[in-house]
Amino acid sequence: MDRADIMDGYRRACVELDDLLARAGDGELRRRSAGTRWTNEELLFHMVFGYMVVRTLLPLVKLFGHLPPSLNNAFARLLNAGIRPFDWVNYWGSCAAARVYNRHRMAWKLRRLTTTLAARLEKESEESLALRMAFPTRWDPFFDAVMTVADVYAYPTLHFDFHARQLSFPFDTDG
Repeated sequence: MDRADIMDGYRRACVELDDLLARAGDGELRRRSAGTRWTNEELLFHMVFGYMVVRTLLPLVKLFGHLPPSLNNAFARLLNAGIRPFDWVNYWGSCAAARVYNRHRMAWKLRRLTTTLAARLEKESEESLALRMAFPTRWDPFFDAVMTVADVYAYPTLHFDFHARQLSFPFDTDG
């Protein structure tokens, strides 16, 4: 995926979130999502959270991209071993954070995040985009065993699109 595709994905996610929030009423946002324990509103926040995570991951990947693969692999194994606490924090953290970044604030937050990420992506060198790190594949279905900085920039839109299919709105969520 190239820079333009990644940025197009950011823009599309913002438009889709704006549309979903404009169309959904209180009852629809409180409804349980399909295939998760979250409500639709909590799941929408979790979809935005994927972009928040990237801000933390980028410096980490750049740091580990300069370290020996053995350290990368050991760190990924350690993180994979912590899957239970991760799952707990991931679930309850999204439940709690959705109260702050709720339907009234999450679209603004996503626009701000994607604008910042797109500006950073524009400035990345090809060498920086190629830095790589081993990832904890048990944490997310879109984490590959090894990911580049470019992969991390592309990750949140894959995460967003996956979870968008789990929303249980009674209207067509494809536009």
